[in-house]
Amino acid sequence: MLVEAIMLLTATAPGRQQVRDQGAYLILRELHSWEPEPDVRAACEKLIQVLIGDEPEPGMENLLEVQVPEDVEQQLQQLDCQEQEQLEQEQERELELAPEPWVERATPT
Repeated sequence: MLVEAIMLLTATAPGRQQVRDQGAYLILRELHSWEPEPDVRAACEKLIQVLIGDEPEPGMENLLEVQVPEDVEQQLQQLDCQEQEQLEQEQERELELAPEPWVERATPT
């Protein structure tokens, strides 16, 4: 939730600059390197892309007010669905590879 809250702060050009000035990129890079949850890693990647990416062209400074054409919105929704499926598959693989919970066993005396 915190990564998503920071993402909302980056909706405007002054917000993006403030987040950059506070050194958020370095912290996010570290978080991404050790975070075990695929959903959180994906959110970090998206936020890092906003922070290191080029600034939008004039008139599009507020990313929350950008009008997205319907066909592009549908493509983005499809990509989101594909990304969600990949994250779910990654989580399933991690569960399969996870060691069994430790069970205390009585030792014969």
